[in-house]
Amino acid sequence: MNKIKIGLNKLLSLCFILCVTMIVWLFFQTTTFASFKIPSDSMEPALLPGDNIIVNKWVIGGRLFNIWDAAENKQINISRLPAFGKIKRNDVLVFNFPYPDRWDSLGLNLKTYYVKRCVAIPGDTFEIRNAHYKVHGYNETLGCVDSQDKLQQILSSREGQYRDIVMNGFPYDSLVDWSIREFGPLYIPAKGGSIVINSFNIALYKNVIEWEQKKKLLQRGDTVLLGDSIIQKYQFQEDYYFVAGDKVMNSKDSRYWGLLPEKFVVGKATLIWKSVNPITDEVRWNRIFKKIE
Repeated sequence: MNKIKIGLNKLLSLCFILCVTMIVWLFFQTTTFASFKIPSDSMEPALLPGDNIIVNKWVIGGRLFNIWDAAENKQINISRLPAFGKIKRNDVLVFNFPYPDRWDSLGLNLKTYYVKRCVAIPGDTFEIRNAHYKVHGYNETLGCVDSQDKLQQILSSREGQYRDIVMNGFPYDSLVDWSIREFGPLYIPAKGGSIVINSFNIALYKNVIEWEQKKKLLQRGDTVLLGDSIIQKYQFQEDYYFVAGDKVMNSKDSRYWGLLPEKFVVGKATLIWKSVNPITDEVRWNRIFKKIE
């Protein structure tokens, strides 16, 4: 009998330890860090396929939302814990891809995570000139300049090397003829910032406005309706970012799909904790504990 009691006590103690460990792990996953594996080469040379990275959530604050509703693509409210920093230009971000179902409707894609470099922050005016990224009033480099130089050289050549490169860029509208070579200028919305509502801005910000308001934005002649209300100006309720892959010729990024809502950002990628070559299964020891820059 005593042996049974001792065995039950040990089992209960083990269950308690496992429960506490799981709670602590979930707490840190929600508030502090997360781990992601890089599946593609779109962030080369900074990140390689097979890199496992640590994502710091403290920079922007861990997110709180109903994960079950998100998994069913229902409308959710996303809030954040207090942040201990802020996202800066050239930070590498992990985020949920903002188009779960349709290209004309923003939403949280819980199953798909992307990693890209932030090249413009809320309030910036961003543009691409001759394949190179620029922000008005900012004179530092943005993104991987070597890759931008390479794209410029390819697009300037007469050899037709860029036939497989998709040139057309966001927002794919006849009023806005932008490409990955010549893009913008595009105002990156900041919370509280406002725009005049006209045909040009509707093409740029329609998805964003409809996502914020949960109403349809319609243009009837010279009149623009948000739901049942006529609007002439719009004030943004959220912050947004513009992100791009370091390997500019192989990256599905903001140049193609547009603005990234702040609420879709998981955090800042800071460290490679493990790296395995996906072809040879060999550990790349020189990349372990390498800081992501």
